Amino acid sequence: MTIPAGPPPTGGGDGEQQRLRLLAVTACPTGIAHTYMAAEKLAQAAESRGIDMKVETQGSIGAENVLDDNDVKHADGVIVAADKDVDLSRFAGKRVLTVGVAEGIRHPEQLIERVMSAPVHTPGGAPTAPASGGKERSVGYKALMNGVSYMIPFVVVGGLLIAISLSLGGHTDPSGGLVIPKDSFWMDINNIGVIGFTLMVPILSGYIAYAIGDRPALVPGMVGGWIANTGELYDSKAGAGFIGAIVTGFLAGYLVLWIKKVPVPKFARPIMPIIVIPIVATTALGMFFIYVIGKPISWVFENLTDWLSGMTGTSAILLGAILGLMIAFDMGGPVNKTAFLFGAGLIATGNQTVMGMCAAAIPVMPLGQGLATLIRKRLYTEQERETGLASLFMGCFGISEGAIPFAAARPAQVIPANMLGGAVAGAIAGLAGVEDAVPHGGPIVAVLGAVSGVPMFFVAVVIGSAVTALTTVALVDLAERRRRGEAGLALGVGAREAVLVGAGVGATGAGAGTGASGSAGVGGVPKQAGPAESADAAVPGDRADGADTAKEAESADVAEGDGDSGDVLSGYLTEQTVKVRLGAAAKEAAIREMAELLGRTGKVVDPEELVATALRREAQGTTGLGEEIAIPHAKTDAVSAPVVGFARSAEGVEWDSPDGTKARLVFMIAVPEAAAGDEHLRILALLSRKLMNAEFRERLLAAPDESAVLGVLREVG
Repeated sequence: MTIPAGPPPTGGGDGEQQRLRLLAVTACPTGIAHTYMAAEKLAQAAESRGIDMKVETQGSIGAENVLDDNDVKHADGVIVAADKDVDLSRFAGKRVLTVGVAEGIRHPEQLIERVMSAPVHTPGGAPTAPASGGKERSVGYKALMNGVSYMIPFVVVGGLLIAISLSLGGHTDPSGGLVIPKDSFWMDINNIGVIGFTLMVPILSGYIAYAIGDRPALVPGMVGGWIANTGELYDSKAGAGFIGAIVTGFLAGYLVLWIKKVPVPKFARPIMPIIVIPIVATTALGMFFIYVIGKPISWVFENLTDWLSGMTGTSAILLGAILGLMIAFDMGGPVNKTAFLFGAGLIATGNQTVMGMCAAAIPVMPLGQGLATLIRKRLYTEQERETGLASLFMGCFGISEGAIPFAAARPAQVIPANMLGGAVAGAIAGLAGVEDAVPHGGPIVAVLGAVSGVPMFFVAVVIGSAVTALTTVALVDLAERRRRGEAGLALGVGAREAVLVGAGVGATGAGAGTGASGSAGVGGVPKQAGPAESADAAVPGDRADGADTAKEAESADVAEGDGDSGDVLSGYLTEQTVKVRLGAAAKEAAIREMAELLGRTGKVVDPEELVATALRREAQGTTGLGEEIAIPHAKTDAVSAPVVGFARSAEGVEWDSPDGTKARLVFMIAVPEAAAGDEHLRILALLSRKLMNAEFRERLLAAPDESAVLGVLREVG
């Protein structure tokens, strides 16, 4: 293939034509796997064509090799291989080609050829349309996940501060519910938490819009989310909640995209993204919600309240189930608030049983979702598991919003499970005649003495939470199995787990797709900070090294090791954990054999648990990377310290690799749950960087004994 000539040379001291200069940004929503593999593949392809290329990587350990203004100024084109939002405003005036990160791994040569004919990114313009090819999540899915990832900290901080203030500073008051004394320290803590909750929904809406329409969509998205959530501007006591925020987020994003397409005079273009578009979009969206969407919402929920009022004489079980369904549907949204306000309003009339039904259903969603993350850890990312613990805590204090991140991320699975559990809890409370004297829910009101029929209240909460948890696990697992079946070999592992090393790192496989959210499971390496990050996503298999780079480094690395034992992967891999012939012929047997190999170090305290964790990780999606490589891994306290093993298989082990090759080079990595640190992630990236070099793999296969194998592996670092 030939590269278009591009723009004229930008310099050259003695008349020599300067080489073409390209920039690239690689990023995936979690981890480092796809990020670094795409970076190295692009660098390799550029070097082989005599092209200067600088690649910025945005992985779990943060942005590295960041592109500065000088880089951009002299660049002839920019390739953005990413499955998460990348700020393109700094590339205004440059040709920008955007694709999924998988395309950077699979077709780097084509991207380099195509970038010089890519459209020029204009100031404030919409993100360049992604090129076709590669397995990518939809724009809508990625936008939703972007909003959820930014919303989670607000949910956790706001919810926990409110829960802490209620537990330490609150008391029951028949005339005012669960009360914190005014002007007290705990009221100040509560108010800070309320601010976090107040911002939660606008943040969700704003960052959904941002993911679609870039920066000009942020203001209309946030303002629209605020309007949707409060309801004050369209005479709704309940507002539209997080579901309304999702609607305003998408409306704002696509409205901004549409406005950007309107031709304007050249003199007006600079002010479009910072003045015109935000003002027009915010005004239009706000008025549309107030006058078109808001009034019907208000009417619906007013009539819903009237309908509930007419049901007080019907079966308590039926009424409890209906109230439970409503409480669980949108977790603090308009349907939830309608049921809650209905129950709270009847307390003053002496009817406390309706509030008792609501109080039993209120904690079911956060408790159930938190419990689900404990029951089936492999289905959830590290961040989701941490959110699950916070959700459990919030559930104890009747803060149903703790389940919103789960519902927003997987609405088709989580909302039905929530509703089923809520209905069960409400029906049991109605059958038992549970009463609640204060307008609040959750175990906290029972502990503080506001509930009559405490034993049955807890029975209702426990059974409802268990139903929610088990139903969620079943539905999420079913959805992921279906997705894996549709995607074929190692394409992905379901609705929040597409960015897993085994699922998408096969550099040459057709299934090298990635997702917008964090990967799940317990296998992997330590979690790093980020909006949707997963420890399990940050796994080895994450940097692809160009052949030329490896050749240049080879002699220096070997020389550096001469006369020195030289640590391999910071001493995690030693001759003790190297085996030149793997005896197993099947994947499970190979994992067991590798676990025995790691056991030689004395760092494996529970071999069976190590094997079980690695197999659970395989159930999410294969860790076969292609190129005859497999890297099974486990994050578990079955090991007392990080340890890495390597073995070769002469015949190869069927590992369901994306490219169909059997695994002949097998690494196994095990780290304790508490292991963390950028250094560890760097070592894992270095390992896969070397493995993507064909010559390095050939020398690994040809090394005659353990000592020689270790000598080759010493080049990794």
